Amino acid sequence: MDMDHGHGDMDMGSKCSMNMLFTWSTQNLCIVFPRWRVTGVLSLLVSLVVIVLLTAGYEGVRQLTRRFEAAHAKRLSAFTSATTGGNDVADESAPTGLPAHQTHLPDSGLPLLVGSDNRRKLEQRGKIIMATLYAVQVFYSFFIMLLFMTYNGLIMLSVAVGAFVGYLVFGENMSASKTVACH
Repeated sequence: MDMDHGHGDMDMGSKCSMNMLFTWSTQNLCIVFPRWRVTGVLSLLVSLVVIVLLTAGYEGVRQLTRRFEAAHAKRLSAFTSATTGGNDVADESAPTGLPAHQTHLPDSGLPLLVGSDNRRKLEQRGKIIMATLYAVQVFYSFFIMLLFMTYNGLIMLSVAVGAFVGYLVFGENMSASKTVACH
């Protein structure tokens, strides 16, 4: 017995087309989600701009991750140099007048409590943040892959233009070579 009563498809019969071959057609084109549907020239242009911005944003997330990693490494090295009195090698004979668990921040004269527990917490927090940023990058890259897998030439070009724009905006001091892996 049919319980649907003909109301199952509320968008009046238009279906998303799923191409498995390269195409330039935008007829019945849905981008990743059924609601992200190209219905005309304006929706196509808006979609292409959104895809360029999304793809450029991926390069922004990569840049944010690189900056966090560099800052975290700098914090860890500053922490290490603070525990050794600012030198790479601790000079045990130099009198500091401070207990072994204290030193001074460079150029501030303020005592800094240091110890293995604080360093461990800093390392753990940094690792959690880096893992989170990595997960965001992986999710983001696979989303971009789904955009590319519409097999629509206009969408593919928008992804490439977004990568170009993202590199121009966020690619400072970064090698232009990148593997073709999704992450």
